[in-house]
Amino acid sequence: MRHAIDHRKLRRNPSHRKALLRNMMNSLVRSERIETTVARAKELRRLADRLITLGKRDTTHARRRVFSLLSDKGNTEKIFSGLAGRFAGREGGYTRIVRTGFRAGDGAELAIIEYLPAEEKKAGAGKGKKKKAKASKAPGVKTETASGKGKKAEGEKEKAPRRKPAKKEEKPE
Repeated sequence: MRHAIDHRKLRRNPSHRKALLRNMMNSLVRSERIETTVARAKELRRLADRLITLGKRDTTHARRRVFSLLSDKGNTEKIFSGLAGRFAGREGGYTRIVRTGFRAGDGAELAIIEYLPAEEKKAGAGKGKKKKAKASKAPGVKTETASGKGKKAEGEKEKAPRRKPAKKEEKPE
């Protein structure tokens, strides 16, 4: 059992691991999306979420703690001015990890870790009924016809109709 195990060691000594995670945090804050291995992404997620939580406090002490983790004034300012405001109404879970496949060289499982986009406030959310959207006339978009079948979008393949399974007939003996 894995009781009381604090973090992944990532096969590095403590100073190398700290430098690796600091560089990954800076890259994630700068570009808001990076590709790495799944183990590194899971370890980075803990620290990246902590940065946002500190950014939401916006005190001098929080700024100093974020700067001690990042060692980059530009990224520290981005945390407090942009990213923390994006997640003002959210309590945790600021990042997403999406598995993308395996690396060709060593077969390591890769993932993309990214900060979630800003939540869009919906006008009718929570009232129970959803309004139907009007069909747009944009090219490449399906539109409904009177028969209920849509026109095929550009580059979209037509799907074959589903067949019902054939019934087995019993033979009289």
